Formats: sequence, C-alpha cells, structure tokens
Amino acid sequence: MIRRTTGLIVRNDAERRVSKGASEVRSGPEAREALAADGLPPLRDVVAAHGLEARKALGQNFLFDLNLTRRIARAAGPLAGAAVVEVGAGPGGLTRALIAEGAERVIAIERDPRALGALAEIAAHWPGRLEVIEADALRVSPQTLIDKARGLPIRIVANLPYNIATALLTRWLEAKPWPPFYDRLILMFQREVALRIVASPANRADYGRLAVLAGWRAQARILFDVKPEAFIPAPKVTSSVVELIPRARPAPCDPATLSALTQAAFGQRRKMLRQSLKSFAAARGLDLAELLAAAGLEPTMRAEEVDVAGFAALARAAGPGS
Repeated sequence: MIRRTTGLIVRNDAERRVSKGASEVRSGPEAREALAADGLPPLRDVVAAHGLEARKALGQNFLFDLNLTRRIARAAGPLAGAAVVEVGAGPGGLTRALIAEGAERVIAIERDPRALGALAEIAAHWPGRLEVIEADALRVSPQTLIDKARGLPIRIVANLPYNIATALLTRWLEAKPWPPFYDRLILMFQREVALRIVASPANRADYGRLAVLAGWRAQARILFDVKPEAFIPAPKVTSSVVELIPRARPAPCDPATLSALTQAAFGQRRKMLRQSLKSFAAARGLDLAELLAAAGLEPTMRAEEVDVAGFAALARAAGPGS
C-alpha cells in the first residue's frame, strides 16, 4: 500500500521490507557490477521487481536504454536550476536521466499505481529531487505544476503515452496566458504525429490543424528518431523526439477563432476555401468573399495551401470571439 504526504510518495513497512529484500538479493560483487551508472538497478530488473509489464491500454512503451534516455534529457538543454515535468514516468528511465543530467527538480505525473514503488526508490536515491503526482496528466492543471515547481522555470520533457500525446500537446499549445507556464517542450511522438506537428504547406499530406497550431504558437522541429526496438514492447512504428519552443509573440489572433477556422477548412481540405468556409462565415454573419479578401487569400485556395500566417490573418479578419 502507498500513501502520500504533501504529494510525496511514502511506502509502508511491508513495502520497505520488499525493497530491502530485493536489495539483499542483489547484494555482493555481482550486484555492484549489475548496477547502472547512476547507482540504481538496471531498468529490466526494476520492471521485473515491480511487475511493470507495459499495458497497451495505458499507451505504455518503456525505454530501457539509459544512454538513449540521457540523450533525450540532454536535448532539453541545460537543466540546472529548472523544474522538469515528465508525463508517464513508468519505471523511471527518463526520470533517472533527467536528474542525472542536472534537473534541480523533477515533477513526474504517473497514473499507473504499479509504477509508484519504482519511482519511490528513485526519490529515495536523490532526496528532494523528485515529486510524483499520481494522476491522469489531462487532469493536472498548469497551476498545480507552477506551485510544485516552487518558483523554478518549467520545462516539459516526456516520452508521452501514445494514446494521449496529441491531446496533451494541444492543451499545452492553447495554454492561457501566453507566453505559457513552460519554456520548452521536448516530447516523444509516433513519427507520423511528429511529421504532422512540424509540417508546412510544402508537406501537404501532413499539414493540418495540428501543424497550424504548433507553428502559430511555437518553433517546432524534429530532433532525432528512435527505432521501435528501443522500446519494450516494440511498437510497430518509428518514434521521433520533437522540440517546441514557445514564440514570445505569436501572430495576433483569437485562439478560439483560429481553432474553428482550421477545423472548418481542414474538415473539407480538398475543397476550395470559398466552399469549405461557407458554414463558418454563415454562422457568424460574415461575408466570406470579404473575409478572404481582408486576409489576402484567394477563394480558390485550399486549406493545405494556406500557411500559418494566412490562417492567423483569417482569424483576425473574422474578429475576436468569432
């Protein structure tokens, strides 16, 4: 059983005995040789000790290669003096890398109670450096993270659970106020999603609402790919680590209007704007021809031909709250 005091994980005596027993089994020269470079057991041992088989329902794919997790942590830039938010910590491979790379504080969000024992061992190994929030990341408010960062700048670094990755990114990109509560996002996605995030009209097959939102609010780029065999279990697709740095001053427009515009335009992406935006304009009492002209767009253009600046101009022409 696990109980929590002020957000920190505390284990009861029975769990301490289990942990102690596991360390006794690993004692001696063989165990010392088996420890990872950070002084903790290899992740395969951690997963076995805590019964942490990855669950598809939770979108889990664990990274066991500590060299790879260190590479992801280093991609976030110097971490000294920063509070790093991690989503889906699992057995703690990336968590360990973030602390080892100098993060002053790691705030790990994990909804799987099976992982809490493994994370508690990391917290004990680095006192005061790790706090675990047992919750669904979609239900954790920015203010909660700000409070737990204790005045430190926040950076979000995560191997995101695939089943909530896009929803989380959208929520972070739509954060209010702007600039947001974080200074950088370093996130792992399925490569097909990563391509949709960084796409432009030059990449029509991938360019859509997500690319417009990401390009409007951030500078996004793919840093590197991760092969399926790096994960346990191995997914069927390649993954990519994406960096998103918030723009201090995105093109001015109303976020809700921009969202509605992109939904209408890309919902019928093969149709010309004079057709795909007809319902959007009618619902708001706007003259569509005048709207397009004000934004400097041709009625015969399609959504996939309109860049981020064009959509922002449309949203401005439509007016706030449209």
